[in-house]
Amino acid sequence: MSKLSIVVPVYYNEDTLMDLYEDMSAKILDRLEDYEIVFVDDGSGDSSWEIMNQIRDLDSHVRLVRLSRNFGEHAALLAGLSVCTGDCAVTKQADLQEDSTLILSMYESWKKGNKVVLAVRRSRDENRVKVFFANMYYRLVRKFVNKNMPAGGCDCYLIDRQVIEVLERLDEKNSSLTLQVLWAGFRTDMVYFDRRDREKGESRWTLSKKIKLVMDSMMSFSYVPIRFMSVAGVLFNVCAVVLFICVLTEYFTRGTPIAGWSSLMCVVLCSSGLILLMLGILGEYLWRALDAARKRPPFIIDQELSPKDQDRARQNDEAQNL
Repeated sequence: MSKLSIVVPVYYNEDTLMDLYEDMSAKILDRLEDYEIVFVDDGSGDSSWEIMNQIRDLDSHVRLVRLSRNFGEHAALLAGLSVCTGDCAVTKQADLQEDSTLILSMYESWKKGNKVVLAVRRSRDENRVKVFFANMYYRLVRKFVNKNMPAGGCDCYLIDRQVIEVLERLDEKNSSLTLQVLWAGFRTDMVYFDRRDREKGESRWTLSKKIKLVMDSMMSFSYVPIRFMSVAGVLFNVCAVVLFICVLTEYFTRGTPIAGWSSLMCVVLCSSGLILLMLGILGEYLWRALDAARKRPPFIIDQELSPKDQDRARQNDEAQNL
């Protein structure tokens, strides 16, 4: 009998957690052979932890993990995957934008031998501006990072125990867990769904986090930033040589004096800006190298509460030993 772990990262989701559990309980939990739900509190400052404990009182298959502070969704998912005990694990967002029955479709695909099952967005019932920039990000990823990224993108996926072990060995920070799953390879299938708009709560997916995701995706899985620096340097030097030849030709053929303080300053400012941009890119790589060299863990678990059936079994073992 196979066991499915459902890993849910939680960050200021007090408005949706109980609704999420009730939705899963009504639609999928009774249809699973064996399961556990792993809620990971990523340093929420609201009452999410208390509601997670209420859900644990309702269901003996619920495992709770509380991180010492906010480490980000990437780290929260890793923490959940590191403690889950299922033969496979599926990630589930707590914002109720994905139908819970999607998990059953992914689970059935895994039973057919697929070790990675991606939940791909077929459509998005969200703000057009948000959808536009999201699609732009996935186009960039498909073009420069990983051509296997689905065109609609994916946040949720099911992975086999073997894939979980690979992710734990990678132990990367400042990265994208979805791209790590795609990079790992393995037999992959896709399940399509329609993403709903958020009805409750406020999204904490800020602009700064989105920009960081783009930078992490490009710098962790692609040489494009480094190649951009080389190409820009070559093009800038070619332009400088062409301009130098044009100036000398004008001077010797037409007697045009070599002057032009304004144009010279434009060139200097442009080149200085380009140099600073290159230094910024190098600085990003240096920071990531330093962060990896310090070997700090990507997350710190402050508290873990195992499923209550395991607690009862442990108490029985202790009583027998006494």
